[in-house]
Amino acid sequence: MNTLSMHPARLRIACTLMAALFLISGIRKLLTWSATVGYFTKLGLPMAEAIVPLVILLEIGGSLALIFGWRVREVAAILAVYTLMTAFVAHRFWDADPAQFNPQLNNFFKNIAMVGGFLLLIGPRSRSE
Repeated sequence: MNTLSMHPARLRIACTLMAALFLISGIRKLLTWSATVGYFTKLGLPMAEAIVPLVILLEIGGSLALIFGWRVREVAAILAVYTLMTAFVAHRFWDADPAQFNPQLNNFFKNIAMVGGFLLLIGPRSRSE
């Protein structure tokens, strides 16, 4: 069964649950702009001040698109790539001090699991596509 042909209510619930993390995260980044720039800088991201608005737009815009069912496959694909990248950039458990090892390991694999969920939302392509 194509994921996007599943029961509409189940698809809407799945999209909303997948989007909730990003909506909350994007709003928190927006409300703590300076701290977010500082955190991105600490992670070693170049041009953190330019990246922050793009990340906020992606997290809030992408989550709203999923919640409202707009271009689910495309948005899920973009968020899958973004989530995979953030796992390796922001949750480097292999570099974490002992006190942060477990939280970073859990966050890393939470991101990996989210990528799996996004891959399900992308779904298989039919032969006519």
